[in-house]
Amino acid sequence: MTSPDLQFVETDELSRVCRGDHDYPHAILGPHIHDGRVTLRVLEAHATGVVARGPWGETRLEREHLDIWSGVLPGPGVPQYHLVIENWGEAVVQEDPYRFEPTLSDFDLHLIREGNHELVWTKLGAHVREYDGVSGTAFAVWAPAAKGVRVAPATGPRLAAQLPMRKLGESGVWELFVPGIGPGMAYQFQVLGADGVWRDKADPCAFQAETGTGAHSIVQESHYQWGDGFWMDQQAARRPGASPMSIYELHVGSWRSGQGWDELADELPDYLNRLGFTHVELMPVMQHPYEGSWGYQLTSYFAPDSRRGTPDGLRRLIDRLHQAGIGVILDWVPAHFAVDKWSLGMFDGTPLYEDPEPWRGWHPEWQTFIFNFGRPEVCNFLYANALYWLQEFHADGLRVDAVSSMLYLDYARPYGNWFPNRYGGNENLEAVWFLQKLNHTVAARVPGAVMIAEESTAWPGITRSTGDWGLGFDLKWNMGWMHDTLDYLGHPLLDRHWHREQLAHTLEYAWSEKYVLPLSHDEVVHGKGSLIARMPGYQHEKFAGLRAYFGFMWAYPGKKLLFMGDEFAQPREWNAHAELDWDLLAQRDHAGVQTLVGDLNRCYRETPALWSNDNDPDAFAWLSAEPEDPCVFAFLRTSAEGSSLGCVSNFGPYGHELRIGVPIGGEWDVIVNTNAGRYHDSGEPSGFRLRAVEVDDADAQDPAYLQFMVPALTTLWLRPA
Repeated sequence: MTSPDLQFVETDELSRVCRGDHDYPHAILGPHIHDGRVTLRVLEAHATGVVARGPWGETRLEREHLDIWSGVLPGPGVPQYHLVIENWGEAVVQEDPYRFEPTLSDFDLHLIREGNHELVWTKLGAHVREYDGVSGTAFAVWAPAAKGVRVAPATGPRLAAQLPMRKLGESGVWELFVPGIGPGMAYQFQVLGADGVWRDKADPCAFQAETGTGAHSIVQESHYQWGDGFWMDQQAARRPGASPMSIYELHVGSWRSGQGWDELADELPDYLNRLGFTHVELMPVMQHPYEGSWGYQLTSYFAPDSRRGTPDGLRRLIDRLHQAGIGVILDWVPAHFAVDKWSLGMFDGTPLYEDPEPWRGWHPEWQTFIFNFGRPEVCNFLYANALYWLQEFHADGLRVDAVSSMLYLDYARPYGNWFPNRYGGNENLEAVWFLQKLNHTVAARVPGAVMIAEESTAWPGITRSTGDWGLGFDLKWNMGWMHDTLDYLGHPLLDRHWHREQLAHTLEYAWSEKYVLPLSHDEVVHGKGSLIARMPGYQHEKFAGLRAYFGFMWAYPGKKLLFMGDEFAQPREWNAHAELDWDLLAQRDHAGVQTLVGDLNRCYRETPALWSNDNDPDAFAWLSAEPEDPCVFAFLRTSAEGSSLGCVSNFGPYGHELRIGVPIGGEWDVIVNTNAGRYHDSGEPSGFRLRAVEVDDADAQDPAYLQFMVPALTTLWLRPA
């Protein structure tokens, strides 16, 4: 029985609210003015009684239908009130979630619907706030095809069945402000899909996720006080193309075992400063349940990996690195996402985040979903996520993983398993547009942030501006250089003279893009062996060859990237489940490689010729060497201000007395000698001075020459005194 004073609602509508398939429960629940009275309806599944209490006193509600309780409040307007939920003698006082207006504006919903809300993470997800004097959390999630969505707190008196959300028009956003929920509360969304199936889903925009596998997200509110103001004030003025960049790539879980953000913050900045790196690149720090993916199969794009600590712990790590003068680049994965059932896949009962076409929405090589780059809201989710890490965590840049897999419709697909684009080609035009939009937006929102593409093909214009029909990246990994140089160095020492062109021809494409020279984690796994293990010869020749290679690499045009462990020549392959072999530093040869890397970094940073003109082919010149030897490579780098540095590398098994042509006479200093006793037991000096003899011959190839001995497997750096 119901009071005749109640606002009438069809029984079917009440049933839909109880079932959870009503898209606007606020139209029924909460207070509603009707004929000069206020009807109040409350959804409570296990209550034995419900009372509305306010300035007028108390009004006891009656069970109207199933789990819905109703009554009429005194007065013509909606008063301030709260609810008393009785359950067999126990009473809980709580606020009514259904008396609050939406927490998203019409303008927010408009931007979300058209895919242009650059700060969408500030509206979707879970946000602790005070609303109309009441503390709670505003929940919002995008699920346009869902029949119903409920907030499901993991603990507390409120059950998921009691917290259905409302759908805000055509935006596809579901919203609910829940009083009394604050930081630390675990929750999930229960989504009734278009297919009629209820699914427990993690919040796509959650700022924190539970540790391990599962659907629960955690309400998180950061109060971190940054101390890197000076660093961030200079961000817009930093130009990666004309600055030194030496990157240390690091996997958090295996640098040192058992370390999280806080432990790294105490140790990593000092280590990187000792070795002179300008940047650290962290392999994905976002939530990923499967350790074996190394972070490249994500389930929560806005939540740092909970195994390593809290989100503020990651902020503290980045802050400490900045205070130590070290930039931070984060690996970022917009190409594909994990298939865990609580993640993004089939989020609202339809292919929502993933492309609906199976041949475009499924990655056969990695067994993961591929984002739907043709849907504006999905692209909005991704580029806003990039801005989130740059703005909220002060990252200095992103290294975008697997760009090649995004650009090509036939990537990892055999003939007949893909379809061409509307022009008959294999280019993924929607992904191209997304990458251009991404880089344009980042450049506008976060000036100075560096965007780096891991792209392994010859796609043109990766680092060309979007205004010039390029993709707009600042830098690209030079995978060709990495493969060619490692293949060359893998040849037996006595055979290398047959393969000179393999290394020399890397100059043919050195300026086709703006490059990073990557010796990444991919080169020390899956049976490839470590860098030191890939060097031929006896033990002392392996170490000498690796030192010479590093000397050549640091002098070669392009920014530098070295994976952790390679800086001290770890002999085993990288294992993500075991920390680096730090005890090797007690051995002379391993410690010597580490010392060399530190010396190279310091000399590199102090020598503009090695970084100010990376993208100018006129700033590079081969130097003549006599007698000619196919294993000797000599070149000159020139800075924007005109200073020079020469590099001479002998990758052969024998030393040579060489005559090297140079552009000016006078004294030249050898500032790096990879064969010096500082790095192993050779007894050779780290640096020494040479005199260039001027040639009194107008027809001579070079105006002066240096004559000196270059030991086997050695790189020397020389500069005019």
